[in-house]
Amino acid sequence: MIYTCTMNTAVDLFVETDELLPDVVNRTKDEDYQPNGKGVNISFMLKRLGLDNTALGFTGGFTGRFIENELLNEKIVTDFVEVEGISRINIFINATREFKIVNKGPLISEARKQELINKIRQIPSGRFLFISGSLPRGVPDDMYLSLSEIAAENKLKLILDISSPVLLDCLSYHPFLIKPNEQELAAFFSQKKALSEEEIIHYGNELLDRGAERVLISRGKDGALYLDRQRTLKATAAKGKVVNTACAGDAMLAVFVGKQELGCSVPEALRYASAAGSLTAFSKGLGDVSDLDQTASQIQITHL
Repeated sequence: MIYTCTMNTAVDLFVETDELLPDVVNRTKDEDYQPNGKGVNISFMLKRLGLDNTALGFTGGFTGRFIENELLNEKIVTDFVEVEGISRINIFINATREFKIVNKGPLISEARKQELINKIRQIPSGRFLFISGSLPRGVPDDMYLSLSEIAAENKLKLILDISSPVLLDCLSYHPFLIKPNEQELAAFFSQKKALSEEEIIHYGNELLDRGAERVLISRGKDGALYLDRQRTLKATAAKGKVVNTACAGDAMLAVFVGKQELGCSVPEALRYASAAGSLTAFSKGLGDVSDLDQTASQIQITHL
């Protein structure tokens, strides 16, 4: 069994309109509501690959019930901690350009925080645990450290996809895999300019030196880079019209791990992962896994 943990779950509202103007009523052409949060997206993608998993985290209110019901509809096991308030609603507007409006999330009490920690302590040794996304109000950044320590103590295969700089401190617990994007990677090392490919590889190796066992770096239209202590791999991205980039990294990460669980080699899993990221960028929500094989045939893998 694989476990995902989303501490700041969300409902994403996708809106399409011809233009977005101030001080007038802007009418939409299309709208779509989807359950979201990085770990939630990973749970959906894993299940669509045929991999059972359990979704953990915090949910609250009518939006929390919507998220949980959508997961249950796809036969995904849920074990959320219910909190006061409502899970956040994020808004993504496509109006010739993409606008992203992301809310903070509910205030989490100390008791509810401890309840989630206790659930994670009960995960059996050897299981995968994805910890992904931002933290809601009331949950400090050291929560990532606490959960990383528990994962190390219980010999869990910890996968981190977080933008907090505390990630660097979590590396001392030797996570199985981390997945920054190239902007996050630059921020971790206080680099304000866009990184070259050579610099991305340099800082990826720095993450390995600090304790990460594997590093997957998503690069948008430039695909992805993967590093471990034996190799560095580069994947191109597929060609297509970008609709929404919000969930592409989640799809990439889920498919990269999931395909290896299903028997793929690392290079082949990376090929599928880049395809999944591309398909999702071309969609309003998560990409359709039935198109993975065809899209993966467009992806080139290079050993650097």
